[in-house]
Amino acid sequence: MAPNFLLPLLIIINYVSVGQLSKLALLAVSNNSLEGVVSEVHFANLSLLEYLDTTSNRKLIFNISCEYKPPFQLRNVLLGSCKIAYGFPQWLQTQRKLEELVLSNASLYGLLPTWFRKMSIVSYLDLSHNKISGSLKNLPLNGFTGSLLLQENLFNGSIPASLCKSTGLTLLDVSGNRLSGNIPDCVENLQHMSMLIFSSNGLSGVLPSSLGNISSSLSWLKLNDNNFNGELPGELRNLRFLRLLDLGNNDFSETYQNGLEKILHVGHNNLTGPIPNCFGDLNGMIEKTQLDIRNGSSGSDENVIQVMKGMNLEYAKTLDLVFNMDLSSIKLTGQIPLKITTLTLLVGLNLSHNHLSGNIPDSISIGNMKALNSLDFSDNQFTGMIPPSMADLNFLSFMNLSHNNLSGRIPIGNQLQTLTDSSIYAGNRDLCGAPLPKQPGFGVLLESCCSRNNGDISFLCLQR
Repeated sequence: MAPNFLLPLLIIINYVSVGQLSKLALLAVSNNSLEGVVSEVHFANLSLLEYLDTTSNRKLIFNISCEYKPPFQLRNVLLGSCKIAYGFPQWLQTQRKLEELVLSNASLYGLLPTWFRKMSIVSYLDLSHNKISGSLKNLPLNGFTGSLLLQENLFNGSIPASLCKSTGLTLLDVSGNRLSGNIPDCVENLQHMSMLIFSSNGLSGVLPSSLGNISSSLSWLKLNDNNFNGELPGELRNLRFLRLLDLGNNDFSETYQNGLEKILHVGHNNLTGPIPNCFGDLNGMIEKTQLDIRNGSSGSDENVIQVMKGMNLEYAKTLDLVFNMDLSSIKLTGQIPLKITTLTLLVGLNLSHNHLSGNIPDSISIGNMKALNSLDFSDNQFTGMIPPSMADLNFLSFMNLSHNNLSGRIPIGNQLQTLTDSSIYAGNRDLCGAPLPKQPGFGVLLESCCSRNNGDISFLCLQR
């Protein structure tokens, strides 16, 4: 954060050429509507400049020649969301005191220069949202500490073992690139890591057991949208402070058992078998903790996309209010364990597109799942009646029970009365009641109802 004397500084800039402020040490003009071209002339006499922040002036263009040798030694360079001409700034190689470098969304492209790997950047490097290509080996990884943000670029090749030498890394985001190969075993050396994000690449292979030996303070682990396969290492349960685990859209073949997640997403894999009882022991979904999910992630713009209310929703500032379990499309079988109904803070529960069977537990609300806002059990093999207690879910704004084998009358009252879209009950032949056109009654379908219920008539349906 820039010092409080910024306001008078900006007033002076309006009347005096910046290049003549020879004693200027801090220049911060971020989040304005500045436009035009910045050249080396503007920095001619700024030999004392240490802090430069022009972030989020999208019409500001840095047009500085490749031969330029500035008179200053900067500690903080923040040029995010400005346009930098001629590729990666060559003048940065003269800077020996850099602690923070932000060049995100700056129209950078092509390979990083080879000299960049020898740069000494102490605590924060953000090159995200550009078109930088090539290997991660050209990054200044030796001795790097703090946050390394590389998401949404064109980096390719494997994750280099040299990355593991940056033992002081606290945040690594390489999502949305073209990386391939395995995660190296040496990741266990990253003992200060709080967020590790490998989403949306071409990474593959079996997850190394060493992932479970990373820093005990790891709170985010995102491996979604890759080509990982095989069994999930049991060592993952060692990550005692994990609050977000996203394994979705891979090819894993075994369910995962841990104890503390706040957001659990393993959807769209080849996981099979029943829902583990231990999912009912996810303490982060039962009681609030003082550990913030984004501890150690200061400065990251990483958001989380969760399937809630039947659509992909992106959470950023409200993420701490999200408690979601997405187990959709992973070939699960068996019944819903009663323990899941004890997850009192759960906001979203998605079990759709599996092979689950049996009754919907009546304790879905009696079990204090009062926070449920989104519930999706569609495309399974659930049978029996819809529990009347579901009408007590006061915050429920989305529900989908379609394409099961449910029967009987749809419960009435309270929140269920607001869910008037009949498609959420479609594909259940023996359901009746509003909002379906089939209404409960007597006489007309007596014979068919008896045959389906072995003579034990618990409901009768009349077609309108």
